[in-house]
Amino acid sequence: MPSSTLTPVRASGMRTAAAGGAGAGAARTASPRWLAPAKVLVFAAGLYPLARLVLYGLTDRLGANPIEFITRSTGLWTLVMLCITLAVTPLRRVTGVPALLRFRRMIGLFAFFYATLHFTTYLWFDKWFDVLAILKDVGKRPFITIGFAAFVLLIPLAATSPRAMVRRLGRHWATLHRAIYAIALFGVLHFWWMRAGKHNLAQPKLYATIVAVLLGWRLLEWGWRRIRA
Repeated sequence: MPSSTLTPVRASGMRTAAAGGAGAGAARTASPRWLAPAKVLVFAAGLYPLARLVLYGLTDRLGANPIEFITRSTGLWTLVMLCITLAVTPLRRVTGVPALLRFRRMIGLFAFFYATLHFTTYLWFDKWFDVLAILKDVGKRPFITIGFAAFVLLIPLAATSPRAMVRRLGRHWATLHRAIYAIALFGVLHFWWMRAGKHNLAQPKLYATIVAVLLGWRLLEWGWRRIRA
């Protein structure tokens, strides 16, 4: 989901030059041949967790507590998608393949999709839209509070992901989408605190390490740019 700006071109007697410039720009930004099939594969992979849940539901394999299984599965896949989204830019820097950025928006939207399923499962099947019970949970259970905060922050990021919104917001788009770092941290805290009561922190520690490495890389890159500026 890289930010972009549009530079208006005057057409007063310069149509030929403008057309030539547009053609050169198109040549420079031509998509590699592997990009389209790769996008199909990534999209299919993004749907795998949903297909798995549907299959498990149809074959009665959701366990003794189906609501808990669905809630935890969608929550975990939200965190996975967030980590992959954060990893796209470092991977692009390391590999030198700019086209990798073309996958970031799709993966980010999958993160929002699974977060929405996670949130909806909690509201609907766990609490049956009982507002008082939900507010009580938010007030007394920190992992619920931080999870709500992460989801609320995700909403404007998903809403501004279309290219039209990128153009409309201009440089403010990049500022808004830096919230992904806070969302990832909140997601790890949500997972950690949820598992802490059961003394089962192996997975939370793994994802905390992944997020720490990715955010650390961003901080180092930012510091290096400041030094060179």
